[in-house]
Amino acid sequence: MRRAPVIVLCAVQFVDVLGVTSATTAIPAVLAGLRLDAHAAGPLATAYAMFFGGLLVVGARLGDRYGHRRVLAAGLVGFAAVSLVGGLAGSLAQVLAARALQGAAAALSVPSALRLLLHATPEADARRTALAAWSAAGAAAGAAGFVVGGALVEALDWRAVFWVNAPVGALLLVGVLLVVPALAPDDRTTRLDLVGGALLVVSVMCVVAGAAAVEQGAGAGRSGLLLLAGTVAAVGFVARMRRATDPLVPPAAWRSAQLRDGTVLSFVNTATTSSAAVLATLHLQDRLGLSALATGLTLLGLSVLVVVGAAAAKPLLDRRTPRTVAGLGLAVVAVGDVVLVAGGATWAAVGAGAAVLGLGLGLASVAATALGTDVPEDLAGSASGILNTGAQLGTALGTAVLVMVAGVTSVSWGWAAAALGAAVTAGWSWRAGRADAARHGAATVGA
Repeated sequence: MRRAPVIVLCAVQFVDVLGVTSATTAIPAVLAGLRLDAHAAGPLATAYAMFFGGLLVVGARLGDRYGHRRVLAAGLVGFAAVSLVGGLAGSLAQVLAARALQGAAAALSVPSALRLLLHATPEADARRTALAAWSAAGAAAGAAGFVVGGALVEALDWRAVFWVNAPVGALLLVGVLLVVPALAPDDRTTRLDLVGGALLVVSVMCVVAGAAAVEQGAGAGRSGLLLLAGTVAAVGFVARMRRATDPLVPPAAWRSAQLRDGTVLSFVNTATTSSAAVLATLHLQDRLGLSALATGLTLLGLSVLVVVGAAAAKPLLDRRTPRTVAGLGLAVVAVGDVVLVAGGATWAAVGAGAAVLGLGLGLASVAATALGTDVPEDLAGSASGILNTGAQLGTALGTAVLVMVAGVTSVSWGWAAAALGAAVTAGWSWRAGRADAARHGAATVGA
């Protein structure tokens, strides 16, 4: 396996996912620096995630149409340029525009980076290693963003959260052009389904915004309208996919059990870990009085153990089915949530529980990605966009549900809800994995 392309492409994943959380810890500094009202915190927290999650599938289809390395390069150029301009922002509108465009550029980059990673590792063993690195990079970035953002704000200024991405994006662009092999477009004749793309973007953005409104304590009317609009757009998107000549999501992708189950697992992975980490972040700062940087350092174990879990997933996948390994990972996630509950929400318990969450997330995310990308080559681009969209929706909806539960009851009940979701999905995935193994054994005996 050529390591250079894998390292560069995983770095793209790390930087783009880092952008989701790195600016979160800078929000109070942005509000103070620009003398903004506290109500501006909500849009600042969701702008990136809305555009990132909403455009992932569109970005994947653009890569299929125009070439994934070309689209990846365009995304990196946009990400670096917008980050440079965002650091010069002098108003709320300018900061929001910069965050939204950063998210859009990341949505162009991530699906094409995953597609190129699969292309660069055609051998099964090399691909499992690469997918482990990819999953570890993404999962670790989500948690590490709190540390990186807090450190930049405390050492420099909130503008550094933007500016640091400009040289990083430029270096990644050079790396992609030098070491990542090109991949011919899958089909230049296929037209991009603009109506389907618009419906999907509106659906995902409304769901993310509605979930964030619930999390931020907005009125039930506003949250409900956003979620209803997202649901209506989703129904319209499904109807459009049935009628379109060249649908945004190919019909074969709808029928793929591997992609469908991989997306469900990706959704549950983030819904039960990222949401629990957000609750931990709020608890550490609001209840225990820790600074943003101290909070990030407390949760650093999550990022470290994600790498350990991802590394352990590779040898497990050599001997077990992806559904079985995903079930094991989610069982560990459930244990991590139980540690958070049983520890009485103390500082030590939060750090220990977060570390266990990271271990389970590393195992489960590698298995879910391996399962979801086990599709024909012509579906690999779409699969990368769909899997990442599932993960982003899991973060948004899972966080909204857990924050709502914690607000009505307590933070421990929020973590308990995450543990239940992880445990139920672990049982389903484990059982499906055993059925896969039985079928594989029967096929081997028959041969």
